[in-house]
This record gives sequence, C-alpha cells and structure tokens, in this order.
Amino acid sequence: MKPKLLYQGAEAKILLNEKENLIIKERVPKSYRIKELDEKIIKHRTKSEKKLLEKASKIINAPNPLPLKEFNIIQMPYIKGKKLSEHLDNFPIEKQKKIMKVVGQETAKLHDNDIIHGDLTTSNLILVENNMSATQNELNDNKENSINDKQRSKKRGDINFQIFFIDFGLGFISQKVEDKAVDLHLIRQALEAKHFKNWETLFNEFLKGYSSSKEADKVLERLKAVEKRGRYRH
Repeated sequence: MKPKLLYQGAEAKILLNEKENLIIKERVPKSYRIKELDEKIIKHRTKSEKKLLEKASKIINAPNPLPLKEFNIIQMPYIKGKKLSEHLDNFPIEKQKKIMKVVGQETAKLHDNDIIHGDLTTSNLILVENNMSATQNELNDNKENSINDKQRSKKRGDINFQIFFIDFGLGFISQKVEDKAVDLHLIRQALEAKHFKNWETLFNEFLKGYSSSKEADKVLERLKAVEKRGRYRH
C-alpha cells in the first residue's frame, strides 16, 4: 500500500504509512541550490531534527524516531489523536484550561533541558485521550518511560489525556532566555489567532503550567520585550 500524503509543505512532505502505522517526513530537494550543497543541508537538518526528537521523547510525550535509513527521511510512530488547532475550541472551557496548563508544564520541561521547539503552535500539539493509551505504549516501548507515564498520571489526578508535541523541524538547542521567550510568544500568537474567543484565559493557564520552569521569571520578563518588539514592527 502506497503511503498517503497528509501534507505538502515548502520544506517537506508528510506521509502516512497505514500498514506500519508510521509517519514519514520527507524533506524535498531545492532546485535553486547546487545538488551537492542541497543534499548536505538536507542531511544536516534531518539528522538534527532526529536527535532533537530523540532527546525530547525522553522528557515529554513526543514521537521517538526510527533509525535513519535515508538522508532526507525521518520515520516515526503515528500518533492517533486530535490536533489542538482543530479541536481545542470544541472542548468545554474547563477542559481547554487543563489542556493548556499541561502544555505549559511540558514546555517548561523542554526549556529546562534547553530544547527550543521553534514552531510552538496548536497545530503541532496532539491530544490523546487516556482510553487510547495503546498509542503511548507503541511510542515508548521501554520500561523507564512507562514508569514515568504512570507517575505523571498520578501527579495530575483528574487529567485523563496526554499532550504530544510534534514537528521539531525548526527546533534547536539553546540556553538563551530570548529563544525560550520566543517559543512562548509563538503559542500566544497561535491562541490569539486560532482560539481568539478564550485566548487570554488559555494563555494564562499555559503560563500557570510554565511557572514550574526554573527560569520562568526570566523568560516571562523577556517575553514582555519580545512582544513589545512585535507590536512596533508594523
């Protein structure tokens, strides 16, 4: 069965291999670049994203990629869930608030390990209900991660879902407070643009969750400067 095209972007194609339940991210060549240089750039970006996904998947819910077979292709488990950009507004407001608080907590974990997502929007967040926990078992097939999931569930009490972060194609490693503040600015913009009815409430819940970060105060202070720059750029 031929993989099904889910998305065609400027940088990559996203395909679904339904038989093996895999997502395939295939970076596309750029005709305006010299072939050798283009392949070198694509190879570097593919390897960088794979390493970032591997690191992130040990800290939060994120797809753990398979070993690379081709220089321009990353294969990873398919997460069967609901993309927040399409479904967040459909939930009761109390559930929306819980979801965004968890997103803030998970973002804090990434940032405390100096992982910058780079494209932190609700389009790159997937909600998986706990009755679909088989997905998580498929994604994390080692005992340590299973134990961590149980511990997280106990701590959250009434949280009956998991949030998965996807698409680290623009991500990188950085200790800079500025880079972490930009991630927060991106999720704020996404909420304001796509979930405008309750965006302020939802962003405040995100910030409550993010307050668990060891650098939360510094990042939030820098966020004010980032937003001020954005306001006067027009």
